[in-house]
Amino acid sequence: MISGLIVLERSGHDGLVAQLTSQLRRLIASGRLGKGRVLPSSRRLASDLDVSRNTVSFAFEQLAAEGYLEMSHGRRPVVMIDGAERIERVGAAASRVQPGKPRLSPWASKLRETDWPMSYLAPLRPLRPGHADAREFPNEIWARCLRRSAVRAGKRELGPVNRPRLREALAHYLATNRGVRAAAEQIMILPSAQAALTLIAATLITPGDEVWVEDPGYPGAAAAFRASGARVIGLGLDEQGMQRVVGTAAPKLIFMTPSHQHPTGRLMSLARRSEFLAACRPGKTWIIEDDYDGEFHYDSRPVPSLQGLDTLGRVFYVGTFSKVMTSDIRLGYLVAPPALRDTLEIAQRHIGLIAASNIQEALAEFIADGHFLAHLRRMRRLYHARRDHLVGEMERRLGDFLEVEAPSGGIQLIARLKRGSADRTAVKRLVEAGVETRALSSLSLGRPRDHGLLLGFAAWRENEISAAVRTMASCF
Repeated sequence: MISGLIVLERSGHDGLVAQLTSQLRRLIASGRLGKGRVLPSSRRLASDLDVSRNTVSFAFEQLAAEGYLEMSHGRRPVVMIDGAERIERVGAAASRVQPGKPRLSPWASKLRETDWPMSYLAPLRPLRPGHADAREFPNEIWARCLRRSAVRAGKRELGPVNRPRLREALAHYLATNRGVRAAAEQIMILPSAQAALTLIAATLITPGDEVWVEDPGYPGAAAAFRASGARVIGLGLDEQGMQRVVGTAAPKLIFMTPSHQHPTGRLMSLARRSEFLAACRPGKTWIIEDDYDGEFHYDSRPVPSLQGLDTLGRVFYVGTFSKVMTSDIRLGYLVAPPALRDTLEIAQRHIGLIAASNIQEALAEFIADGHFLAHLRRMRRLYHARRDHLVGEMERRLGDFLEVEAPSGGIQLIARLKRGSADRTAVKRLVEAGVETRALSSLSLGRPRDHGLLLGFAAWRENEISAAVRTMASCF
């Protein structure tokens, strides 16, 4: 009878011993083989199942070691567990016990209070901020780079996690186009720009350290620093960007987006940049410059990076390819100060913030062959036109309700409410109508200073922008 309850797959992935052990265990645990039941001898069961006697003996021994069977010399195995009674007892106990609420860290407990990442991440819809237009990316060229990288993978040595070819290509590009001063060895390739912030925070921050961020600003930065136990303090903005409190000692870390302040798009003046650099004591205070969309300038020449002005190695430079190429590239990079390069590389391996080598090699070829710069020049013209189109449509249809600020660059803009402060209610209504925006007040650390909408224009064609603005006008 027992052999009739067991079905062994001769060509199964699991061996016969594992299959027999598992099925006997299940029969006992379910109560089909009750406590005190005497099983057939190993010889008899092996004959009934048409397997070797060793197969059955090994299964019996494993179940005896687990407490399911009792075995003694010269006697057949006896079941020692009442599976049916156990199931009934466990079920009754489970029905009385209410699942406890998980105990989270202070950082995780605060995550739901933020609006980052955006809580309504449904399929991409106009006018969600922070996205490039993946439809305009030269996917055929990128696919060829990926294929060649995959073919060469077998010939590549494992080597460093930060591939030398990509480091060298990036070092040349950043020096030429962004005024960054760095040797290739200072550049680290990471899964995202957010990963770079996590790596810096894990390496530098001791719980209780003070960190300054922009307010309103990029929520992901505050999240990364709070995860390391930092006290995050928001500094307000003026027309030149982040404002330093005069007479206050600089903290351990300062995070800023000087080329296009997130979310306002304001450009930090040279005087303000110099002011922050002067306040940073070498080895005591560090600045993170997040240049998330610094490649896109429309109304003036690009402003060199803050990192390029620093002569004492106090600035981290963080960038990403998701805004220039497509979001699914998922690669960012970090230019580390020379004094911290080796420590950061060790930390990168320990935390596991490592980008796939085949993607790195493909990207190195994409840059070296000129495809990256060609795509960037084309998208700069395209996004410039889309910015102007969105500004014009907003002023024409929504001028009574919103005051639009046209940034000199970037891929998004803000529109402030002319009356009232219910930007979160407005965002909820707009999302329900099919237009995705972000409330400006949700990007503030403390009491919101500004109320309005953050709107993306880069990922949307002009007809899509017009349709979205018409929907917004009907909602308002």
